Amino acid sequence: MLSCSAQFRPMKILAICSFALAPLAGLAGSAAAQTSQAWTWCERKSDRITDDQQIRGCTTVIQSGKESKQNLAVAYMNRGNAYDEKGEHDRAIQDYDQSLVLGPGRANVYYNRGMAYANKDQQDRAIADFSAAIRLDPKHASAFNNRGLAYEDNKDYVRALADYSEAVRLNPRDAVAIHNRGDIYRKTDRQDQAIAEYTKAIQLDSKRVRSFNNRGLAYELKKDYPRALADYTEALRIDPDYAPAFVNRGDVHRAMNAPDRAIADYTAALRIDAKYQAAYEGRASAFEAKADYGRAILDYNEIIRLTPDAAEAWNSRCWARAIAGDLEPALKDCNESLRLAPNVSSTIDSRGLVHLKLGRLDDAIADYDTALKLDAKSANSQYGRGIVRLKKGDAAGGNADITAAKALQANIAEEFVRYGVLVPVPAAAAAPASAPAAGCALAETHWKSAEEIKALAVYQDHLARFAACDFAVLAKARIEALSK
Repeated sequence: MLSCSAQFRPMKILAICSFALAPLAGLAGSAAAQTSQAWTWCERKSDRITDDQQIRGCTTVIQSGKESKQNLAVAYMNRGNAYDEKGEHDRAIQDYDQSLVLGPGRANVYYNRGMAYANKDQQDRAIADFSAAIRLDPKHASAFNNRGLAYEDNKDYVRALADYSEAVRLNPRDAVAIHNRGDIYRKTDRQDQAIAEYTKAIQLDSKRVRSFNNRGLAYELKKDYPRALADYTEALRIDPDYAPAFVNRGDVHRAMNAPDRAIADYTAALRIDAKYQAAYEGRASAFEAKADYGRAILDYNEIIRLTPDAAEAWNSRCWARAIAGDLEPALKDCNESLRLAPNVSSTIDSRGLVHLKLGRLDDAIADYDTALKLDAKSANSQYGRGIVRLKKGDAAGGNADITAAKALQANIAEEFVRYGVLVPVPAAAAAPASAPAAGCALAETHWKSAEEIKALAVYQDHLARFAACDFAVLAKARIEALSK
């Protein structure tokens, strides 16, 4: 059996197998020299031989009219390999087809054609070819590994895991297959087993960047952020240009409420790959955590430029614009997001907030009603509807929604303060200081709400409304403390 190595995806670059032949007897003079040179290139006997040279050499052999079927089958296979390396997968498949016509029963031709299909994202055809290779050579570890990759792409994790395990049984020191098995454990929420597999892969190859990176992902899913950070940092020490590790480390910094560090990592990833959408998404979220909605919107602009049909990006920009107070453009963004992906509860909730801030209360309550039908446990939609009901004079309904929202998310009122939305207070509460009696009757209720929310904007609002009432001095103290 010819042993072949393989690289795991997400890079989607898979190794190929080549045949090498001894020079043919019976040729003399210049013809022999020409054939010998052609075979040298076709067999790619040196790393200095390029894909184009290999193609020219194999083409010369194929067109010579002097080769046996067996040798032509090899030449077609090797030319197919060169085409596949160049990304010309259709031409590679044509050559592999011809090779199988001339020399049927070669496991590695099926294997290589399977990889060409995999590179075209035609996973079912890839699986069929890898299976044919395995039938012809049951010890073809690389065929098991790469069939596992195809099953994994199809989200058939049970079969993928079985194939990776067989690849490891055939070659217990195959760090690639061990790593890939770790990926299946991670994707099926078996993080401890995933970590164990990645650790085995690292022990076999201490410079496996992706094994450090993916072990970091498993630690991150366990919320073991210090170990995740250590693994991402080690991946970057080995390969300072590995952008995914910057993005993943940024995600951990963001989860640890360190948005400035997160922004630095996302920016580093974008210096490496200016089209890295996940880096823009993460950096926009980090800017939002700093209430820097202008910069967040710029990142969402870039995502939309790169992928105009990304409905979630349109929704995210709608949300950021809504909080920033850029309401009419926000409304257009939400509508575009819903055109691309109708009936998404989070987008309908975003549009509800826009309508609420625009004062279009009937439209807002319609959106919140629809969002809650799609996601009954959305604290945002429940609280937003409560605010709208209070504004419309439905105190009982509004208070019931707000109570339900707080049960779902204890800090939801504080979140809405960040959005620029406060609990409405009856008009009497805003009476001037010269006639405080009626307004001060509501001051205690408003103060209790302020103490629950504990946000600077709420205390400032209380002081503005009830400057001549009993809790004004406390409000000033809270404002002073929070301003520091």
